[in-house]
Amino acid sequence: MNKQEQYLRVFRYFDGNGDGKISAEELEQCVKSIVGDQTNGGGLNLSLKEAEAVVAALDGDGDGLLGVEEFMRLTEGDGGEEELREAFKLYEMEGSGCITPRSLKRMLSRLGERKTMEECEVMIAQFDLNGDGVINFDEFRVMML
Repeated sequence: MNKQEQYLRVFRYFDGNGDGKISAEELEQCVKSIVGDQTNGGGLNLSLKEAEAVVAALDGDGDGLLGVEEFMRLTEGDGGEEELREAFKLYEMEGSGCITPRSLKRMLSRLGERKTMEECEVMIAQFDLNGDGVINFDEFRVMML
């Protein structure tokens, strides 16, 4: 599966109603379903206002929705690569180059989030685009939307 196919797969996941566009509500709900409801100040939650701002910033055709190309710009980003790599290193399994359910559980525990191994496996499966059971850096970038 090449990178574009991976992005399309994630796009389809975010596109809850299958209309070929991602609304701010779909973006918010998808992020919430992936990281869980972080209303306790965990810092990972994407509010509807934040989702609306993301959509507005990337909405090239003015329809208030993200198409595939706009979504790819969001996931690829144009900056923050170094910061993202540093964050990835916090979650990865000691230099393995990937995030395993165990390393995710360990890091979330350090952040005060108690998750079971099964919950971590589900979180990883959401963005495990190549189906290998772990998250590589490209998958992590998409996960961190």
